[in-house]
Amino acid sequence: MTSAVGAPLAAALPPILAPEALRPGDRVGLVTPATYVSDPDRIALAIHTVEYFGLKYRLGRNVGKRTGYLAGDVAERVEDLHEMFRDPDIRGVFCIRGGYGSAALLDHLDYRLIRANPKVLVGYSDITALHLGIHRMTGLITFHGPMALADFTEYTERHFRRALFESKPLGAVTNPPVRNALRPEHTLRAVRGGTARGRLLGGNLTMVTSTLGTPYEIDTRGRIVFLEDVGEEPYRIDRMLTQLHLAGKLEQAAGIVWGECLECVPRKFEPSFEATFSTGEVVDRILGRLKIPVLSGLTIGHTADQLTLPEGVMATLDAAAGTLILEEPALHAHG
Repeated sequence: MTSAVGAPLAAALPPILAPEALRPGDRVGLVTPATYVSDPDRIALAIHTVEYFGLKYRLGRNVGKRTGYLAGDVAERVEDLHEMFRDPDIRGVFCIRGGYGSAALLDHLDYRLIRANPKVLVGYSDITALHLGIHRMTGLITFHGPMALADFTEYTERHFRRALFESKPLGAVTNPPVRNALRPEHTLRAVRGGTARGRLLGGNLTMVTSTLGTPYEIDTRGRIVFLEDVGEEPYRIDRMLTQLHLAGKLEQAAGIVWGECLECVPRKFEPSFEATFSTGEVVDRILGRLKIPVLSGLTIGHTADQLTLPEGVMATLDAAAGTLILEEPALHAHG
């Protein structure tokens, strides 16, 4: 075991580590680990989001900074994260937005510092890189859920509160109640039926794929793996799922949840091929041939109705029933 910042704590996977539940009056840190947020009105909206949930806030000192398409250089973004984990007054870390750039922080993070100060960390999309890296190196349960600037429907808000403020197991989660029985807003279907049990881990497909071959790549062995993406053409989804297959990651999983894939269609008026598959066909063709349960269409990721999922908890997937059952607490109650 080495003490170098960014180096693995150990070759073996570390034990699961749960942070404390948030409670009204707690202070959380607002950070931008990836793309910049320089518009003061957007920063004010992020602050409003925190205060709406009864929390106090502290802005990372580099929030508002812009370096090209990034929110400051690597050292600045890393230091904002380190400060939030180091400060005992900060009870959680909320990412303001994703975009691009989180993966560049992974070999600069002080994983010993993070493990010694376990806190709620929430975000999605590009923040998947942080979820994978931090969980792999520390065992910390982190939360794949809305950014501070995300759309919060009633469904999204309810699940966000339950996931971050309650120390009991979340139990069965599924899509919102259907408002129009003839035309449901979300298509939930079993690509391959069956049940499976394992620890939950995953996130944005592009980020999961981009970390392959690094010390931070996803360990899918015996896991319930969830994947989602946005704005990718079907052939790109095909390419990334094929890469996960070639790396053995799909076959090693206990079960797979494919979330909604927003705007994952050929580019308008400029398709890459004269003929194409739909994203659903790609999912069926690649994931449907696996000998494990596969559920498609759970409201994960880039969708207004959005679940907040704790990464690392034990879960049971029932593909035919369209449910994911989170069996154990993701959070400790305040001592």
